[in-house]
Amino acid sequence: MSTTRIYRFLFAGGGTGGHLYPALAVAQQIKLLKPEAEILFVGTADKIESRVVPQYGFDFKSIWISGFSRKLTLNNLLFPLKVVVSMIQSLWLVMKFKPRVAIGSGAYVSGPVIWAASVLGTKIILLEQNSYPGVTNRILEKRAEEIHISFEESKKFFREQKKLKLTGNPVRVNLKMIDKAEALSKFELDAKKKTILILGGSGGARNINNAIADAINELNENNIQVIWQTGQFYFEENKKFESKSVKVLPFIDDMSAAFSACDLLVARAGATTITEVSYLGIPVIFVPSPHVAANHQYKNAKAISDASAALLIEDKDLKTSLCKTIIDLIKDESKLTELRKNISAFAKPHAAKVIAESAIKMAEII
Repeated sequence: MSTTRIYRFLFAGGGTGGHLYPALAVAQQIKLLKPEAEILFVGTADKIESRVVPQYGFDFKSIWISGFSRKLTLNNLLFPLKVVVSMIQSLWLVMKFKPRVAIGSGAYVSGPVIWAASVLGTKIILLEQNSYPGVTNRILEKRAEEIHISFEESKKFFREQKKLKLTGNPVRVNLKMIDKAEALSKFELDAKKKTILILGGSGGARNINNAIADAINELNENNIQVIWQTGQFYFEENKKFESKSVKVLPFIDDMSAAFSACDLLVARAGATTITEVSYLGIPVIFVPSPHVAANHQYKNAKAISDASAALLIEDKDLKTSLCKTIIDLIKDESKLTELRKNISAFAKPHAAKVIAESAIKMAEII
């Protein structure tokens, strides 16, 4: 069998950055370890993966699948048809690409792809970023050879205990701290001022955006600059706040620059955000989303804040607490230093390499 056939990997997952970026991190490590490897990503045409994956230099194919809404919608009526079509599309893609290993990173799009790969004899690795595993990974666990989890708490939700590996959430190889002055210049901001970075996840967060909008004048009065990722959906209503000291963006592609420019981050407590800020040692105020399964963002953020490694503000308290907390914290250099040090203890910097090595070893077994 040819080398290129052995080192052929299929990745399935996306919908949000939290499901996509860990998969990209593993793919990057595979390419570092085996430059001859062929890698294909499969996702949906209208989500983050269709835009971001090609930017990372990987091939991308889409299938016709979407999530199931709790409300009665046209998409829900089409859902059974989409499942059938996506399964057929997935079977065709797998037969054509012939991967030795398929890696699913969660979300509904990975369901039909990983199922098809398993049916056709491909070895399966699942990545679970969250403390409360998604329904897709729980459905697929019987088909997997390995399930790499990020939190000890995840173990109790899986039946296939022997397959579980507490590896951590993979971090992209190109995510790194750069010179702060250089980073600030990319956003045309003043190196003499303190800077906060606002992230509501790849889709944005309405309540965080509204709280920042209410606080903009007071932040300006306190000489605090803002790099604000609103999310595409909320950009139009917030772009009016753009100024010399407030940079309003629908999405930030260069996260290394954004993290390096900020003195303080305000963000949701998604697994990928937690992983990246731990890896880089970023002082952060977590605002967990109240709309996630088993309230896992709150649980994750609470564990970190209890270790004096971050501050936590609940979504319901944003309007009354966020502005004052930002101003007080960003002026307290000793507290910022403490947060940087303590959050770094949560980092698992080798997760992507460990998973990549496992995938390569799996691909070599005939």
